[in-house]
Amino acid sequence: MTNPSASSRKALSKIACNRLQKELVEWQVNPPAGFKHKVTDNLQRWIIEVNGAAGTLYANEMYQLQVDFPEHYPMEAPQVVFIPPAPLHPHIYSNGHICLDILYDSWSPAMTVSSICISILSMLSSSTEKQRPADNDRYVKNCKNGRSPKETRWWFHDDKV
Repeated sequence: MTNPSASSRKALSKIACNRLQKELVEWQVNPPAGFKHKVTDNLQRWIIEVNGAAGTLYANEMYQLQVDFPEHYPMEAPQVVFIPPAPLHPHIYSNGHICLDILYDSWSPAMTVSSICISILSMLSSSTEKQRPADNDRYVKNCKNGRSPKETRWWFHDDKV
């Protein structure tokens, strides 16, 4: 996986811990439709099952997201990637990296894990074709050695999918 190991990340701040504990309780009470949080003892890394919405290209398909929270969450966006195999989608690279503006430039501390999940499911559901981004091979090759998607300068130009 391209993500840093748990031991190499900085510990969560008290604000981040409190926020994540609150989000986790809300998730347990009111989980977003189509998602399941796989319970672990690691508050800093969540594994989330994603079920493709009925009536879409991804209906009855299951994928997993890995969400890694930075020390200063929610002031800083979490790193969100699909654990391979990632869905075939024009904005999802084969290494699991997701080209979605809210994960980078358009992040807001008001966003939550649930709102991220809903945005990803919406992106999947609106797709009219299953294919990789045109630059998939070049991008994945350049991501060798554990490069984070947060180190990429994304160009958000396509709002069709």
